[in-house]
Amino acid sequence: MTSLHRNSVAIGLLTLLVCGITPARAERAQFDLKPFKNLPIQEGGRKKSFYAFANERLLGITGTTKLELDGVSYNGMQFATALWMNPEPWSAKPIIIVDNMDLKRASNLDTARKRFSHDELADSAAFVKLLQQAEVAKRETRGGRLEGMNKEVEKVGLRLADFESLRNGSLYRVVANPDGEYAPWLMISSQDPILGAVKKAYIANDVAAFSTASESFVTALNGILPEFHPPKWKLELETLYQGLHPIRWAWILYLAAGIVMAVTLMRGRRFGYTVGWILAIAGLLFQVAGFVIRVLISGRAPVTNMYESVIWVAFGTVLCALIFEGIYRTRYILIGSVPVAVLALILVDSQPVALDRSIQPLVPVLQNNFWLTTHVLTTCLSYAALLLAVGVSHIALGMIMARKKPSPELYNYIYRTIQVGVLLLAVGTLLGAVWANYSWGRFWDWDPKETWALVALLSYLFLLHGRIAGRWSGFGLAVGSILGFITIVMAWYGVNFVLGAGLHSYGFGSGGLEYAIGYVIFELTFIAIAVFRKYTVPKKNSSPSKPVLVS
Repeated sequence: MTSLHRNSVAIGLLTLLVCGITPARAERAQFDLKPFKNLPIQEGGRKKSFYAFANERLLGITGTTKLELDGVSYNGMQFATALWMNPEPWSAKPIIIVDNMDLKRASNLDTARKRFSHDELADSAAFVKLLQQAEVAKRETRGGRLEGMNKEVEKVGLRLADFESLRNGSLYRVVANPDGEYAPWLMISSQDPILGAVKKAYIANDVAAFSTASESFVTALNGILPEFHPPKWKLELETLYQGLHPIRWAWILYLAAGIVMAVTLMRGRRFGYTVGWILAIAGLLFQVAGFVIRVLISGRAPVTNMYESVIWVAFGTVLCALIFEGIYRTRYILIGSVPVAVLALILVDSQPVALDRSIQPLVPVLQNNFWLTTHVLTTCLSYAALLLAVGVSHIALGMIMARKKPSPELYNYIYRTIQVGVLLLAVGTLLGAVWANYSWGRFWDWDPKETWALVALLSYLFLLHGRIAGRWSGFGLAVGSILGFITIVMAWYGVNFVLGAGLHSYGFGSGGLEYAIGYVIFELTFIAIAVFRKYTVPKKNSSPSKPVLVS
C-alpha cells in the first residue's frame, strides 16, 4: 500500500470518528427486516401488513415518511422495529411533531423546532395543563368535537398516546385471538423467549443472530390460528401499494403530459399532442391501479375520507378532459386539466398528516351502503368536471391578461364542462338525500354539508341561466366558473375542515386552512387582474363584440 493510500485511509477513518459514525450504527443499518414485512398485525380495527403499519405509525407520529435522527435515516420498518426491540432510548429522542406555532408558544416550547421528545412534552407543565383542559372540553362538548387550541392539543396528545403504545408494546398486536376471527388480536408477552431472543440480538447489534431469531419469531406467529389471518396475497398487495406510490407516479405523468403539450404549441404540435395523450393515459392507469388495489385491500370503494375524495376528483378531472379531447380534438382542455389535477395530487402527496392516506375500516353508518358509494362517486365526478372548467377558464382569462382574444370555442368548452358538472352535481345531491334517508331516516335536515351542497348547486344554476339569458358573455362565464368553484371548496373542504359540524363526522379533519384561504385570495386576485386588463386596456380598430351564446 502506498504512503498516499495509507494517509487517505487514515484521514477517512478519522473523519468517520469525528462525525460520530460508530460501528453500532453501521450494524443497525444492516439488519434484515424482510421477515417482518408481511407479518400480519391488527391495528385500528383492521388486519394489515407490518410494513403498512410501520409506515403509518412513522407518518402519524413524526409527520414524515423518513426520519433523520442523530445522523441516521429511519424508514417506517426501521422506526417501528427499533421501538419494539429497544424502546428505552426513544423517550428522549425528538420525534413527535408539533406543527402549530400557537401551541408551541403556549407550551413554552422552542418555536424554531418541529419535533420534540416524549420527555420534553411530559415535562412541560404548560403543555400538560393544556392537554388536561382539552380532555375536560372534550367531555363537556356535544359530540366530543374540539376546536382551536384544544383541537391542536388533542392531535399532539394522540401522537403521544401512539408513541406510548409503541414503546410499551401494546400496539404490536400480532397474535391471533382464539375467541374468533373478528376478536381483537393480542400483544405478545414481553417474557416470550422467542421475542426475547430477537430483542437480545437487536440490542447487541448481532446481525446474524437477529436474522435467525426474527425468522423463527415470524414463523411461530404465522403458525398461530392461521385461519384467522388475512390472505397472504392481500398482505403482499398492501406492501406493494405502500412501496409503489401510484398517486405520485400519476401526478408526475400528468405534469409531463401538460409540459409536452404546452411546449409543442408552436412546433411539433402533432407529435406533442400524441405524446401528451400517452402520458396522460399512463397517469390515469396508475390512478386506476391505485384505486383497484385500495378496493382489494379494503373491500370497499375509495369514497370515505378527504384523501380518497381528492384523488378521485383528480382522476375524474383528467378522465373528463380526455373524453372532451376525444370529442373536440383541442389540446386546451387537457392542458387546462393538468395544473388542477397535479396540484390536487401533490397536495395529498405532500400533506399526509392533514390528509390521512391510510386505509381505515368504515364506521357503522357507512357499512354496506350502496347509496353512499353512488352519491360520493357522482358528486366527486361533478367536482372533477367543474374543476376542469376552472382549468380551462384560467387559460381563457390568461389569454385576456396577455392581450389575446380567446376563441368562442374555448368559451364553449367551459360551458359544456359546466353543463356536465351541474348535471352530476344535481344527481349527486339527490342521491345524497336518498342516502340520508337510508342512514338517518330523513331526506333533508339542513345539515351544514347539505346546505352548502345546495348553495353550490344554486350558484352554478344561476351561472348557467344567466348565460342562457344573455346576461353575460363567455368572459362572464369564465369568471363565474372560478367564483362558483369557491362554493364547491366550501362544501367539499370547508364544512369538514373549517366548520367541523354536522352529521358527516366521519370525514372531519383539520389543517390546511391557510392553503384554502390562499387559494381564494389567489383566485380573486387573478379575476381582478383579468377584469382590469379586459376593461381598461384600450382596443384600437375594434368594434364591440356581442356575446357568443351556446345552445
